[in-house]
Amino acid sequence: MGEELRLARGVVVRRLLGVAEVSGSVSSLHVRVAAEAAGVSPRTVWHWLAAARAGRLERIPKSSFSLPDVWWTLLAAEGGNVSAVYRQMTEGGEETDFPVPSLATVQRSVKRDVREGRVLEVASVGRGRVEAGRYDRVLADLKLQRPGEGLAVVDAEPGALAAVEPDEEGVVPSRGGVRLFVPGARVVSTAGVAAVVEAVGHTVAARGIGCVFGEPGVGKTVAVQQALYLLPDRVPVWRAVVGVKPGLPQMRSSLLEALGLSAGSLAHRAQPADRALGEALRRPGVMFLDDAQRFSPPLLDYLRLLWDEPGTAAALLLCGAGAERVIARAPALRSRVLTWHQVPGLDQERLAEMLAMFHDVWEGLDPADVGWADATVARGNFRTWAKITSHVYALARRSRDLRVDRALIEQACARLGPYP
Repeated sequence: MGEELRLARGVVVRRLLGVAEVSGSVSSLHVRVAAEAAGVSPRTVWHWLAAARAGRLERIPKSSFSLPDVWWTLLAAEGGNVSAVYRQMTEGGEETDFPVPSLATVQRSVKRDVREGRVLEVASVGRGRVEAGRYDRVLADLKLQRPGEGLAVVDAEPGALAAVEPDEEGVVPSRGGVRLFVPGARVVSTAGVAAVVEAVGHTVAARGIGCVFGEPGVGKTVAVQQALYLLPDRVPVWRAVVGVKPGLPQMRSSLLEALGLSAGSLAHRAQPADRALGEALRRPGVMFLDDAQRFSPPLLDYLRLLWDEPGTAAALLLCGAGAERVIARAPALRSRVLTWHQVPGLDQERLAEMLAMFHDVWEGLDPADVGWADATVARGNFRTWAKITSHVYALARRSRDLRVDRALIEQACARLGPYP
């Protein structure tokens, strides 16, 4: 039995024993999920538990070697190829300030760090893009467009919500679950939004699992909601709303409600609920779960088991700031993710143009004033710019002079406080 398998055995057994201390027993589902994570059969895990309860649990020391950050960055640039990085270590292509261990030690170190949650960012935006034309047929089937260089107001079509206006009580509604904070704001399709549309379209067409991640406030949910909005009407979209730190019954109930099933009678009946979910997910469609960074590894493994069913035809889309780090701690699900897409901040070169299309209050503004506000307050964050727009709009409406200038922008930015 190799060192890696023995390490997995120690982690699995200790966690199962912890479950047994809390609940008094270990269920077959616990063992099944643990076996999948360790890459062994459930029978093997039962043998491990029996040995541990008999006092034969082996303690495995953790390797002391860890790949330094500079080499970890190089590993990402090499697409995760440990052998290529190791050749540079040993052939003198790069200077090292530590004794170079064996290749097997470096490989074990990288696997251990990834298993413990460190993200190897080999799928960052703009890297490893496929050649032109590869997704054309999929995009045509889904009636989507390939990302372009231009900007477009995507809600300006006849019959669409070209602007978000307040209701009778003066409340500004949300667009797809995202507040735009100001009357007249429009969802603008930037190149970043179009890239999310392409990634989501391919994931749905392939009936796979996708993860959209990025810093808080960069516009992940806006972009994903727009991508789902552009899907053909024949493709159902199920949005499951899960609370903070949910347990398995809460997750099951949210999925049942999203699919229009009877959550009240099935949420606490595991087998009937799982059968109902399995049958519902045989239909082509897409299940969208936002704020996936809240989910624990057992919940992610539960999702993986649902989507591992042979008849599953629905796609699964996970989104959230830090979602990629949480999924990295669930190796079985991580290996099944088809699409990883990181949403960057707003394009600095076209920011003034984008803001003018986002809201009329920014028309004719000096780009230098926009650059100042972005450099000092917003820093390319979509949510911050939406809040600045709200305050600029309110201040301009209260003034006789509706012209927006640097002083008005500074006054609006001051209202965001120390944590914009």
